[in-house]
Amino acid sequence: MADIVYTYHNSVYFNITNKCPCRCVFCIRDKVDAIGEAENLFHETEPTLDNIISAVDAYDFSGKDTAVFCGYGEPTNAYENLIATAEYLRKKYPSLKLRLNTNGLSDLINGRETAKEICKAFDSVSISLNDITSEGYDKITRNIYPGKAYEAMLKFAKDCVNEGAQTRLSVVDVIGEEKIKKAKEIAESIGADFLCRKYDS
Repeated sequence: MADIVYTYHNSVYFNITNKCPCRCVFCIRDKVDAIGEAENLFHETEPTLDNIISAVDAYDFSGKDTAVFCGYGEPTNAYENLIATAEYLRKKYPSLKLRLNTNGLSDLINGRETAKEICKAFDSVSISLNDITSEGYDKITRNIYPGKAYEAMLKFAKDCVNEGAQTRLSVVDVIGEEKIKKAKEIAESIGADFLCRKYDS
């Protein structure tokens, strides 16, 4: 089985699914099979909750203060396992901060509003804004919900802010300075933090 728990930049990362409703033009998984200390992040079969819990129990969390759910798929595509794993980590490592890195499409993926439950399980949520318009977002992410994904992502972000989670919107620097400036304004307008990530070729 591929790596479920791995280390990247001295943080713990969780790779609980390879499913994703997007095919982003800059996605790293189109370039390499793994990052950080992982050997392979492509699962032959989707991990079960038992697989994930076993990986948690086998990992040495010494010296780690944050666990990030961000592997080679969208974590909310494995929603029940995502929440259950976060709850397990809360009980086993109470001081560990939990962050979800997501495309923000959980409500569309799961057919219901999910921010309340996610923000109860996680300390912070980082959402990929990617672009400043619905058309631009669809072009970059090549998602399976064209025409409605962008607004759903923004609504999810606003819901996370309203639920009190530390919420961040991010873009990759390839979109250009003007769009980066506008993206920062969008983040600030809903009360979210902002991050411009450097594209890693």
